[in-house]
Amino acid sequence: MHLLLLTLVSLAASTVAAPASGSNASSLQHWLYSSQIDDKAIELLDSPDLIGVQALYSWKSLEPSQDEYDFSTIKNDISRVQAKGKKFWVQLQDRTFSATNDPVPKYMHTPQYNNGSAPTCDGEACDIDFKVDGWMAQQWNPEVRRRYQALLSALSEELDGKITGLNLPETSIAVNQSQDNFTNEAYFRGELENAGFAAKVFNKTYIVQYVNFWPDGWNDANNRFTESFDFYAEHGVGVGGPDLIPFKKAQVSNSYPFIAKYHDKVPVAVVAVQEPDLEELNPRTGMKFTKEEFVDYAHNVLKVRIIFWATSSPWLQSN
Repeated sequence: MHLLLLTLVSLAASTVAAPASGSNASSLQHWLYSSQIDDKAIELLDSPDLIGVQALYSWKSLEPSQDEYDFSTIKNDISRVQAKGKKFWVQLQDRTFSATNDPVPKYMHTPQYNNGSAPTCDGEACDIDFKVDGWMAQQWNPEVRRRYQALLSALSEELDGKITGLNLPETSIAVNQSQDNFTNEAYFRGELENAGFAAKVFNKTYIVQYVNFWPDGWNDANNRFTESFDFYAEHGVGVGGPDLIPFKKAQVSNSYPFIAKYHDKVPVAVVAVQEPDLEELNPRTGMKFTKEEFVDYAHNVLKVRIIFWATSSPWLQSN
């Protein structure tokens, strides 16, 4: 069954062809990344360098009430993008980086789901100064995962084969580990379960897990990266990184080596250049990274096949 799944995904998503051995960076596909399909995104898609666009959709926007799904925005966005002759990729968000934006549907804010979500912190001192910067679905909770997987099933019925890919959000989180019945093990297992489930129900569309850090997996502690990437390879899940920051020590100590090592063991490997990445400085030049430097690192070090570019990327503005 697993071999059949990989074969189907390979055939259906053949528009993202694997680069030939020794190929140059021209084999990379460049996609737009946008939080929404607005007029700006549509205009940028006029660039002949762009294959398509990746857009974000929150869980609560897709399931306004239990078992009642509203995919009208996605469908409309797909139509607008395909009318430009471009391809479409979905990023399904079950977490946010805003203290005022909770990503789970309202019906989950009940004892049955332990409120459904948990507050998160986004910073380097969260262990000593936990400041609520966002929210995430409690994927370590089996009841929450059950509802999340129901959403994945509904999405697959509507979108499988109509979109090139769907990616799950980054694995890095900082939650209050003394609350909400959280354990690192339960979170790790839950994330793997969701990725495997998504790959099982989507047979004609790439499923990609964004992997950057694990809460208890720094430098592959507890075998987190080795085990997770082995799982992705075995279950036909693509891999990627939410942030392309060449030479960044934190990434180099964690996900980057595994993305490179497993790039040809999984269906597809991708990476994104998001807005904050554009402000990072190249330690070798002291200047902001150029498009060529991003591309060189993505192709020759990470060995990915797709880069998703933020709409504010300078090279897109110059085009």
